[in-house]
Amino acid sequence: MPLYQVPIMVNGGEHPAELFRAMVQDLARGAEGITQGTDLKVTQLGTPGAGVQVASGSGVVRGRADAFQGSYSVRNQGSATVDIASTGGSPRSDMLILRVEDPQYEGDLDPAPDGDDINFFQIISNVSSSATTIPDGRTGIPLARIDIPASTATITNAMIVDIRKVANPRTERHLLTQSPTELSTEITGSTGTYSYFTSAAGWTIAVPTWASTVRIVLTCSQLRYSTAAFFGRLRATFGASLTIQPVNLDDNQTTVRRGTVAVADTLTIPDAYRGTSQILRLQAAGFTGNTGKVGIDGSTSLIADVQFSEAPR
Repeated sequence: MPLYQVPIMVNGGEHPAELFRAMVQDLARGAEGITQGTDLKVTQLGTPGAGVQVASGSGVVRGRADAFQGSYSVRNQGSATVDIASTGGSPRSDMLILRVEDPQYEGDLDPAPDGDDINFFQIISNVSSSATTIPDGRTGIPLARIDIPASTATITNAMIVDIRKVANPRTERHLLTQSPTELSTEITGSTGTYSYFTSAAGWTIAVPTWASTVRIVLTCSQLRYSTAAFFGRLRATFGASLTIQPVNLDDNQTTVRRGTVAVADTLTIPDAYRGTSQILRLQAAGFTGNTGKVGIDGSTSLIADVQFSEAPR
């Protein structure tokens, strides 16, 4: 029977579990991993001891026992505790995974209501100290590697390496422009003190609640130099605490002239930023030896390309 004759959601039809797993696989676009960045995070116990805890969350697990097995939707409701064996005279790395063992394809577990757990947290002991994937190809998703020193029975966060992946990480991109209408107060000096361009107020950008990182490319075309040779830097700030890596402005001319400069960086989003709006804005500064001035005016265009991304956190 190459084609299932009754598609899912047809009244009166019978739908095998395999067809629902195929739907999960389709909806997940063939990917597997956690659903959101905070799902199924592994941390030390409230009082560190011989185990770890796994946070609430959900995920998708791709079946590996059969080419047509499909994917499983899994969920942990509440915090779960997983025991970790102590080490002897040598260090050891263990991998904690969320395992699915479906008796249709492997093993002999009983999925009946009073039977066995078909998905469960499992420790694979003595894996490579650099392992990030399940070493033997069993059906499951990796959550953490625990690198345990010799003669250790208490697991702390310092030993836990997060190896979760988001199955389908969310992204959100903003392409923004700004056109000043007048010459800004020109920035000069040689002390390395940054100032904003007065004729460009920047952009107020909403930060998604799920964002983990933001990639920013900010182009200033055409920057205006005047008075004398300018030596300094251009950078941007995003909110009160994030700064985009500066680039040098090193100009050896003396007449009014122009140039196009870009700054770019990947920034980690602080917890306090998520679900808020933050201002992205350019700054410049003159450094030791500078005698020139730099500004923006009605011939300048500012372009910001901002992309938020989701990752485990």
